[in-house]
Amino acid sequence: MLFVTGLCTDYVSDRGQVVRAAQDVSFEVPAGKLFTLLGPSGCGKTTTLRSIAGLERPRAGEIRVGNDVVFSKDVFVPPNRRGLGMVFQSYAIWPHMSVFENAAFPLRVASKRISRQELRERVTRVLKTVDLADLAEREATKLSGGQQQRLALARALVMEPRILLLDEPLSNLDAKLRERMRFELKRLQRELGITTVYVTHDQSEALALSHSIAVMNGGRIEQIGSPREIYERPHNQFVADFVGSTNFLEARVLDREGDYYRVSSQIGGMKVRATEPLAQEEIVTISVRPEDIELTETRKDGENAWEGTVHQKVFLGESVDFVVTIGEHQLQCKAHPSLRTRVEEAIYLRMDPEKCVALKRS
Repeated sequence: MLFVTGLCTDYVSDRGQVVRAAQDVSFEVPAGKLFTLLGPSGCGKTTTLRSIAGLERPRAGEIRVGNDVVFSKDVFVPPNRRGLGMVFQSYAIWPHMSVFENAAFPLRVASKRISRQELRERVTRVLKTVDLADLAEREATKLSGGQQQRLALARALVMEPRILLLDEPLSNLDAKLRERMRFELKRLQRELGITTVYVTHDQSEALALSHSIAVMNGGRIEQIGSPREIYERPHNQFVADFVGSTNFLEARVLDREGDYYRVSSQIGGMKVRATEPLAQEEIVTISVRPEDIELTETRKDGENAWEGTVHQKVFLGESVDFVVTIGEHQLQCKAHPSLRTRVEEAIYLRMDPEKCVALKRS
């Protein structure tokens, strides 16, 4: 397991200013799980990863790998003695070496020497794992982008690290290859059972790969949870907005009704749920995902139902994006292509109260 507690890491910018990159960051990663640090550029996710690797020296906090403290107030274990493997955004493949020699390089320069036979067995095993065994003798520069990414993984895995650290490893790939490599990474992580910390700004990547996600903003963690929890039960407006598309409606709390709340919103009265208790008359923001708005050409009975007008629509093949006007407010909606309502025609909306999340104002 990996334990990060109260981590604070600063660095000096090019202008000589102190940047507080990671502030009071705490989380733990169970053995064999993939944990993702997700957030926009400059939020502190890469600094946190580099602190775990030993490439940055934090100002405060503690980092523990299993029972071993690798950083605390009085301890700083050098990167090469932490037993961690890291894959950077740029794969740093050695162009003058073959695929085999690239994968073998960490073993050749390691302080602990191993026999030539063991070296060959370990490299061959890891190349088979990443499906590169047939290309062992090929020049590394003649590999495709996806193959180079797998080679960078092989080079990290050959040292049999306790934890694998991945810093935006798919960002240099084109969209289709990136999607394929998500499945590859997920398969590898599951088969090897290696504890992994993954850094990305790509929400789809995080949702597809992770067992748990920490959403970061301004050097701090905003929320930790499973992909489904992060997406369906965001704790605040930043998380709801950053992870996927959503509609925001300003509302005032009227009263509580069991597990739900009655609110008065910009489009009328609504029944919603909340991730934390709300006070009567409190001003909140309602988050509703486009795919959670049901669109029909006939009126629906029940809670949270309205009539609107189609303002815009975009055909995307497997779905159609609608912009629907209710009064003076517009909502983004997603529907099946079988819904053929035209622009400026009437349409009916319904939102499941379970999918309407009231967020406290920050």
